Amino acid sequence: MQKETEIKLRVSRETLAALREHPLLKKRNKSGWERRELMNQYFDTPERDLAQAKVALRLRKDGDEVIQTLKTRGQSVAGLSVRNEYDWNLPKAKLDLKKLDGECWPEELAELDKKTLKPIFTTDFVRERAEIAWGRGKTKVVIEAALDLGHVVVGKQKEEICELELELREGEPAALLELAAELAEKLALMPCDISKAERGYRLHDAHSYSLSLPAPQITAETPLDDAFAALSWHLLGSSQRLAEQYRFNGHWRLLQDWVECLAEMRALISSLGQAAPRQSTHDLRIALDALLEDWRPLVQAGLEDEDVRKAAPEQFLEELEDPRWGLFSLTTSRWLLARTWAADRNTRGNRQGAAQLGSWLPRLLGEEATSLQLQRYQQQPEDLAEQLPRIERIQVWLHHARNVLEIPEMDRLYGELNKLAQLANESITDEVLDARKQQAIAVYQNRAWKMLLRL
Repeated sequence: MQKETEIKLRVSRETLAALREHPLLKKRNKSGWERRELMNQYFDTPERDLAQAKVALRLRKDGDEVIQTLKTRGQSVAGLSVRNEYDWNLPKAKLDLKKLDGECWPEELAELDKKTLKPIFTTDFVRERAEIAWGRGKTKVVIEAALDLGHVVVGKQKEEICELELELREGEPAALLELAAELAEKLALMPCDISKAERGYRLHDAHSYSLSLPAPQITAETPLDDAFAALSWHLLGSSQRLAEQYRFNGHWRLLQDWVECLAEMRALISSLGQAAPRQSTHDLRIALDALLEDWRPLVQAGLEDEDVRKAAPEQFLEELEDPRWGLFSLTTSRWLLARTWAADRNTRGNRQGAAQLGSWLPRLLGEEATSLQLQRYQQQPEDLAEQLPRIERIQVWLHHARNVLEIPEMDRLYGELNKLAQLANESITDEVLDARKQQAIAVYQNRAWKMLLRL
């Protein structure tokens, strides 16, 4: 068994060619590019038991070699994945069920009849592979770079494979993100944690690709730094999966959710006070603001204009063909991995970052609720939009961490605030102004809101 730590980056054919000649890879290329044709057959049961257990089983023909591979459930965070991989060399291209036993076989599949495993789809591609190595401080980094071009095939359906894979052989995982971010400065590299196997399953069943990621486990005892990191990783990973799926099928709701993820990241960052000094978050805030400035008005316009919704997929493809989105994703991953927000803060900021969420969050929400001054917007609803950033700071914590608050009716308050935020985003009409007044009253009279004002 070996641990597989890698990052997948979706690219265009033009970018794939540019990577082959990229000066950074040329300088660090210790082996030259080796070209191989890889033919892969994936297996599962008719009920897709392996897919449900996040397990991939394949036979790969690599020249004269036949390799049986089992990849088990792992962790994938914002495109950087770590999972267990088991490989067996076989004498012929026939699945060896006897190998699928012992510690390699997942416990949840213990009762599975392995004889029901059948071919499901293929992924056939040409791989150009090179060993990329350099010194990073006092340590050596070795990464296998693979340029893959081919197709996932399910019956008569197929989807192109065009990606860069960077797999860590020696060194720290941060080196993968460092290399990827340097390459993404001028090339469109889209971090994407959908595997070739997931693409096959998605072609077989469009609903099989799960957009939801496991919710972060946050309690009242979780330090603020840890809670912020967990939520930020979750939002970044979710935004990448939404971007991949919207690119694939163009469903309007996915674009709305993508923008919402970005808005929540922006609100989360601005809520930390001295725990995240402004200088440490400056570049990230600028990047998020630029994305939201372009996409939030488009999504708002699309709520009432079908032509905007129809044109949006093509505009989104243009976004993905620009380096901006990939570079933002990769630099944010590096920022989170290094916990850059905590690097140069003062003693008070360190105390705040170490504070338990159960004590820090009520104070934050109480201060934000008081500063919102909802009574004013019952009289001046035309000015409500100016308070949208404050509303969103409250929303993001209620969305992801309201379980740590011992306050009744928090679910209802979260719903009422969502309605208020939506109205704050809408263009002003007499009807909208009246609705803002009524919604401000509904929030102000909410029992949970009144308790927040007393904190």
